[in-house]
Amino acid sequence: MTALDPKIGDSRAPDAPAPCIRQLDEAAINRIAAGEVVERPASAVKELVENALDAKATRIEIAVADGGKTLIRVTDNGVGMTADDLPLALSRHATSKIDGSDLLNIHSFGFRGEALPSLGAVGRLTIRSRTKTGAGAEVTVAGGQHDAVRPAALSSGTVVELRDLFYATPARLKFLRTDRAEMQAIGDVIKRLAMAEPFVTFILTDVSGGKSRTTFRADAESGDMFDGLHARLRCVLGRDFADNALAIDAQREGVHLTGYAALPTYSRGSSVQQFLFVNGRPVRDKLLHGALRGAYMDTLSRDRHPAACLFIDLDPTRVDVNVHPAKSEVRFRDPGGVRGLIVSGLRHALAEAGHRASTTVAQATLGAMQPEQPADTATGAPRVYQMDRPTGGGTGPAYRPDPAPGFAEMAPDMTGRVEEPPQEDRGEDHPLGAARAQVHENYIIAQTETGIVIVDGHAAHERLVYEKLKTQMAQNGVAAQALLIPEIIEMSDSDAAQLLAHAEDLSRLGLTIEPFGGGAIAVRETPALLGEVNAEALLRDVLDELDDQGTSTLVQEKLEAILSRVACHGSIRTGRRMRGEEMNALLREMERTPRSGQCNHGRPTYVELKLSDIERLFGRT
Repeated sequence: MTALDPKIGDSRAPDAPAPCIRQLDEAAINRIAAGEVVERPASAVKELVENALDAKATRIEIAVADGGKTLIRVTDNGVGMTADDLPLALSRHATSKIDGSDLLNIHSFGFRGEALPSLGAVGRLTIRSRTKTGAGAEVTVAGGQHDAVRPAALSSGTVVELRDLFYATPARLKFLRTDRAEMQAIGDVIKRLAMAEPFVTFILTDVSGGKSRTTFRADAESGDMFDGLHARLRCVLGRDFADNALAIDAQREGVHLTGYAALPTYSRGSSVQQFLFVNGRPVRDKLLHGALRGAYMDTLSRDRHPAACLFIDLDPTRVDVNVHPAKSEVRFRDPGGVRGLIVSGLRHALAEAGHRASTTVAQATLGAMQPEQPADTATGAPRVYQMDRPTGGGTGPAYRPDPAPGFAEMAPDMTGRVEEPPQEDRGEDHPLGAARAQVHENYIIAQTETGIVIVDGHAAHERLVYEKLKTQMAQNGVAAQALLIPEIIEMSDSDAAQLLAHAEDLSRLGLTIEPFGGGAIAVRETPALLGEVNAEALLRDVLDELDDQGTSTLVQEKLEAILSRVACHGSIRTGRRMRGEEMNALLREMERTPRSGQCNHGRPTYVELKLSDIERLFGRT
């Protein structure tokens, strides 16, 4: 017996009765909607906290038990609801945020009116609320069944309590992860919303097992938008990100890009520190992530990812947020313009950063150094250095030891005056200081006013040569190599049209294509730098990238990879001894060249160590 056997009730069998169309009841409709809106406890938290933000709350407290499976309680100090509003809030498609006349002009987080009835359909939901001038009220709904509204005592604001999530649909519980994993997902949601609203206080508490433990707290920040956001990012993402992030502020054709993006040397092994917001709404959008990747294209290797928190603000009518049940994806009216703004804005900020490298490079260097242990491993007593020993006996101030044999000839007068060198510009006041030595025929040791700088000579010169080659290519264009016989590539009409729509951009990179009738495309020229090219494979790779991201940087990446290899072979080789003036000239050029703080592969070109850190290594502080 197969699955298509009429005996087991296959509706597609010839003699099966005609299906009957019936109207689903309200409970089933709400459970179906909950399946789209509430995927896991973190989804429920997101909906409830966004409702609190829409209610103009300035303080939001979230209490969670067992990863949100048994309890989610969200308390806010927003405008609240009246007793008459509570039953309506639990009705499908009832909302105070839009009037339904224009679904493209949305200024709030929520607008569908599905979250509360969906949660009430799959869990036990209680809402207590009070306006500043009215009386408090409470309503409960469990499995879609409403109780009557009754009075409640509370201050102004709203408390939403959700217990036993998915008790009405127990099959969904089997797909949830461990309590710890669900709690981490809830924390991620709260952190994203906290970054979007730096002037709101967020407190997340785990109350599992009758105990209360605060897992995340971010108090409301003050100051202007950039100061508040910077302080909030320091709280959420840590001091390292805040110290190594560049302020972004760019605008083009009504689209405003703000936020912070980290230096290339502060890169991550995955995209976990990429946060993107559109009109304050956290989103995960392939176009935006692709643009972020493209902005760092020639400063990071493919296995490293940039860290950034970016906000895109534009007229709500120019972006559609109603394309995904969780509102995590958006559609722009002009996606190319938004992508171009992100790429140009970030590249401009990275260029203005010049030679700057992240502070984490120095921290990692200091961490790799192993100073002598401060305690005696045998007795556990703290080690006493010679400089710390008490003076006494024959070692008083009047005592002068005889110089060691041979030392007297070199320094006959230990108490004599030391001649100061001539007062001239020694280069120490420059950001990268003045070269003092070269070790292992590659690493330059430079002295600054506050410490020392160790420069990887080969990597630094490689970056300088690469930037020069890129500038020359931008000024003179990409040399194209005409094919003796144009290569004809057959593809579908839609694929050919998509490629031809980008023909002008490809031509600027030396790849010239023309229509050849039907779905065929003729390749007339290829970039000379690439040498012999498999034109069909190249075009299909470009097409795949266009399908995935809406734009393609593949040809440019290949050209820049060639320039990078040329720069590598044309730079100062490890093993060559440099004169002092050569080393100083390299340092000055690094200070003038954008992105010289990292090589073409994203590795740092220099490490700066402060004198205070060096002294701490030797126990001098």
